[in-house]
Amino acid sequence: MTKPEQQSSDNGLTRPDQVSFWAAFGFWLKLGFVSFGGPAGQIAIMHQELVEKRRWLSEKRFLHALNYCMLLPGPEAQQLATYIGWLMHRGRGGVVAGVLFVLPSLLILIGLGFIYMAYGHLTGIAGVLYGIKPAVTAIVIFAAYRIGSRALKNWLLWTMSALAFLAIFLFDTPFPLIVLMAAILGAIGGKVVPQKFATSGGHGSGKQSYGPALIDDDTPTPGHALFSWWCLIKVTLAGTTLWGGAIGFLCARYGWDGALTQMGWFFTKAALLTFGGAYAVLPYVYQGAVEHFHWLTPQQMIDGLALGETTPGPLIMVVTFVGFVAGWAKEVFGPEHLFLAGAIAATIVTYFTFLPSFLFILAGGPLVESTHGNLKFTAPLTGITAAVVGVILNLAVFFAGHVFWPQGFTGAFDAISVLISLCAFLALIRYKVGVITVIATCGGTGLFISFIKIWLIQQGVVI
Repeated sequence: MTKPEQQSSDNGLTRPDQVSFWAAFGFWLKLGFVSFGGPAGQIAIMHQELVEKRRWLSEKRFLHALNYCMLLPGPEAQQLATYIGWLMHRGRGGVVAGVLFVLPSLLILIGLGFIYMAYGHLTGIAGVLYGIKPAVTAIVIFAAYRIGSRALKNWLLWTMSALAFLAIFLFDTPFPLIVLMAAILGAIGGKVVPQKFATSGGHGSGKQSYGPALIDDDTPTPGHALFSWWCLIKVTLAGTTLWGGAIGFLCARYGWDGALTQMGWFFTKAALLTFGGAYAVLPYVYQGAVEHFHWLTPQQMIDGLALGETTPGPLIMVVTFVGFVAGWAKEVFGPEHLFLAGAIAATIVTYFTFLPSFLFILAGGPLVESTHGNLKFTAPLTGITAAVVGVILNLAVFFAGHVFWPQGFTGAFDAISVLISLCAFLALIRYKVGVITVIATCGGTGLFISFIKIWLIQQGVVI
């Protein structure tokens, strides 16, 4: 993209100078360490930094990119960073932005995974997790409410959401089948009752202006962002080689049924099903990782989500924790190399989870962007989003069952966990307290309660 001419706006601001690749590299690196708060918080940080403060692109161009990323499976905040990096500095800019968005979280979760597996039985750590688990239950319920309040705009979408909940709760219907049926019903509904599946315009009108931007409303699309069949073929071949080479190596080295090979294959499928965000795909991850492969226990899955909520990066990074626990528990390199097994498995899982997101942006961006706002493309996604709300509600029921009845429904009912969960939900929905604050407070509460229990036991009190 050529350097834009300096322009003055009505408020006296001039258009920013061209941003070098390394200046952008520094920003994306910083963003990877401060991107807390889930997708909403991460998108807000990028908007504040890139639109309001640095003016690398205009409000309208930012929202245009965001609306496109919302149509795709995968973590929209990470895809948005990849998109903007690609728009500014071609393919290498997109790769750097996307990788740095998740790299700090990968390293942090590998460290937390080691602490969890090696020292998670210690009183202090167990106490913190005791308080965090009911907070996670409240967070998932809140996520279902938040997504549902935006997505379920009429009785038909409410019905689809309820059917999705019943399908997975009563009949344990596989998540991919629910997504497929919701897409088909959405496509049919878009033709029969289009008003029920019409979107309301995405994430805003884009009328707000913060002064002239480097990539402004009237800035021509750079040449590398225009669609061409040759570019599509090159990126598709590169992506296929990266995926096929990795899965082929794992298959040759460990066999198709090897744990690492199956992780690569399973999380490739998971990456293609993350419509509606990480909460939507977690039931699928649970079905596969816990029930089918037995890579980890239900309690470990809940703990993993709790840790994922407290680290920077996309929430879907919880799969990194799943990979670490699976590699450690399965002893894929033998009992003497548990940390190495966990770290390698976590890296493999992260690689296969995020590779499709890069391909969607680098290959599909120029092509799919033109379909935004076209009902025949958005109606199936509206149907999927409605079903996702029901699936997330089922996830909340699953968490509540394991947290409130830790020994099963025939065991004791944990009233303290229920109280912590209710307080956390009230803080989220009534007082708009941030997720990190809620988790930290509940973790501290759990630690305090664990020491109180120890003191009571030492005093001879039966609890």
